[in-house]
Amino acid sequence: MDLLTILFLIGITVEAMTGALAAGRRSMDLFGVMFVGCITALGGGTVRDIVLNAHPLTWIEHPPYISVTAVASLVTVYIFSPYMLRLRGFFLALDALGLSVFTVVGVKKAIFYGHDFSIAIFAGIITGIFGGVMRDILCDDIPLIFKSELYASVALVTGILYILLIKLMVPDPVAVIITLFFGFALRMLAICLHWNIPKFEYQN
Repeated sequence: MDLLTILFLIGITVEAMTGALAAGRRSMDLFGVMFVGCITALGGGTVRDIVLNAHPLTWIEHPPYISVTAVASLVTVYIFSPYMLRLRGFFLALDALGLSVFTVVGVKKAIFYGHDFSIAIFAGIITGIFGGVMRDILCDDIPLIFKSELYASVALVTGILYILLIKLMVPDPVAVIITLFFGFALRMLAICLHWNIPKFEYQN
């Protein structure tokens, strides 16, 4: 199992936990908690595979991913939820790493299927953000990417960097590590320094 796969498993686990917490804020039952957790973790990859016509879908090709995310959701309910405020910084860091990992995974999959680099970057963004979008829609919240916080833009820059490194003939394992570190650092800086995209406010 390579580094990217290990980090991907960590990423879907963390995303499932954030989905479970969002469901809990809406007082959903345990099925709803698991459903939202799984959608949050695997939704981005599912949308990407449908867009790219890549079959089988990732969670169909790897059924244990469903079990991992469902268990992570339930563990959040029964074990971690009382401590989430104390662990918020830790989970934000893991979420930042997960965003970078999902973006790189999406870019690599699009390239594997022979798509142009521009499509690959778009696939990386979809993989990185759409699980969270689906979570927020299911929980009746405004999706995070539509607020001023830097999130989708981090995925965009991360995907572009990975493509540039590949074009510069940097060995793939090195390109992956550099890209993951950069994407993680950019997201954490955005959180710590409150970097935002300008808002558009219109009142008629």
